[in-house]
Amino acid sequence: MMFDKLDFIEDKYNDLSEKISDPEVISDQKVWQKLMREHADLTPIVNKYKEYKEAKSRIEEAKEILTTEKDEEMRELAKMELSELEDGFDSMVDELKILLIPKDPNDDKNVYVEIRAGAGGDEAGLFANELLRMYIRYAEEKRWKCEIMSITETGVGGLKEGVVLIKGSGAYSKMKFESGVHRVQRVPQTESGGRIHTSTATVAVLPEVDDVEIEINQNDVRVDVFRSSGNGGQSVNTTDSAVRLTHLPTGLVVSCQDEKSQLKNKDKAMKILKARLYDKMLAEQNAEIAADRKAQVGSGDRSDKIRTYNFPQGRITDHRIPITLYKLDSFMNGNIDEMIDALITHYQAESLKEIEQ
Repeated sequence: MMFDKLDFIEDKYNDLSEKISDPEVISDQKVWQKLMREHADLTPIVNKYKEYKEAKSRIEEAKEILTTEKDEEMRELAKMELSELEDGFDSMVDELKILLIPKDPNDDKNVYVEIRAGAGGDEAGLFANELLRMYIRYAEEKRWKCEIMSITETGVGGLKEGVVLIKGSGAYSKMKFESGVHRVQRVPQTESGGRIHTSTATVAVLPEVDDVEIEINQNDVRVDVFRSSGNGGQSVNTTDSAVRLTHLPTGLVVSCQDEKSQLKNKDKAMKILKARLYDKMLAEQNAEIAADRKAQVGSGDRSDKIRTYNFPQGRITDHRIPITLYKLDSFMNGNIDEMIDALITHYQAESLKEIEQ
């Protein structure tokens, strides 16, 4: 089955090679660039498969010589070559298996990280704000750029909803497993009795998309403008600069009010809307695939409780692997690579199992 996949990939690669040389395709730069990316993604697999087939052919030739050749010197040369080829053959098969792990086409993209307060009142908002700060610090450690797209605060310094755009190579590949429900257990500052409360916040990680991947019919979008609310800025509460977009076919709603310009707010809101529509499309595709499986690997389902932050014990537990780290202070300061790397390794191993079946 693995080699059926490799034959299919090689045929697709050859087909793409013809298409990217077609003048008609080249004239449409968006389509051509998309095909070029696909071609580049398949190149390492096809090259390694060609190397494998050549090695297999040479092994068969060496075995043939050992079976039919009477000249002892020729037989000795064939033995040496066979031993050399067979030593590297198994590792070549392992390399092919790893290369066959489906590459997420979004892995190299920038990401929108959306954080919303969940159950738990003011404490949920405070925790959501801490998560936003944690991801921004993580991005800064990676030397990625962050742009706040939308912020809605609560009255006690918490966060009702926040969206940040993180720009950096491989941002989505690192961040994608953060989607889900994050749970915090701690004693709130407002709790006089010292009781531990449980609150939640929801994280959604959406890849940034371009126009060739998702198109929005402007007739499907209702645009409402209203006055900004919140702290700071002469324009707040004085001009209709805030923008709310409603995508009528899906009911998705995006609001932006952080810019003084209505045009800038609309542009930001449209980018977030595209990312949410693309994410919805991917979720529907994944649901169809998951229907044929017992479990969906790395689904990032928003309803799943993925992680618990226990402040009294100073621990973070991820419920998908599971893994527990006792370094909560460092973690909340953006040092989350150990957790992210463990998740990536786990899901790679799960994908390898599927290939070997």
